[in-house]
Amino acid sequence: MSERVPSQWEEITAADPAHSAWYVERFRGLAAQGQDIVGEARLIDAMVGRGSRVLDAGCGPGRIGGYLHDTGHVVVGVDVDPVLIAAAEQDHPGPTWLVGDLAELDLPARGVEADFDVIVCAGNVMTFLAPSTRQQVLSRFARHLAPTGRVVIGFGADRGYEFEQFFADASAGGLAVDLRLSTWDLRPFTDDSDFLVAVFTRA
Repeated sequence: MSERVPSQWEEITAADPAHSAWYVERFRGLAAQGQDIVGEARLIDAMVGRGSRVLDAGCGPGRIGGYLHDTGHVVVGVDVDPVLIAAAEQDHPGPTWLVGDLAELDLPARGVEADFDVIVCAGNVMTFLAPSTRQQVLSRFARHLAPTGRVVIGFGADRGYEFEQFFADASAGGLAVDLRLSTWDLRPFTDDSDFLVAVFTRA
């Protein structure tokens, strides 16, 4: 069995153990100020019927999954950072929050059905993975989808993961692109876009 490759997020938090707690408090502070921190979740909610099964992949402290749970969906959130999962459990009780590496995602092995109506991967999660595991993560997403399910992934340019390489990795991982946007509020993607929101189905 090959040794697990730590994600770039794990390398950041190993170098700065206070980083995770800072990240949690940053979003708690934005929420307390009345800032809109759930725009991604509103898009996901609009894509599926009430009571759908949602996987929040790289869920962090639960802002997206928590909102989707509150609007009536069945939510499972997975993140490699136990500090973020603990914050999700504290701030957003209700969903199933799990510590786990997306490159090793196998929810049926943990007693969770792999038939998600939508998998959301927001917050630049793709750029915090170990580069060598990106295609593996995308293939794991494909395996966890219901037959008509969709994967929605968003991240910014200039973060070390070229968009065209991402689309190639997604295709190799068994995903077919349905829609390319430049924002979570549905603005079209162009060659000049500095952010990508991509919607996939199983190839």
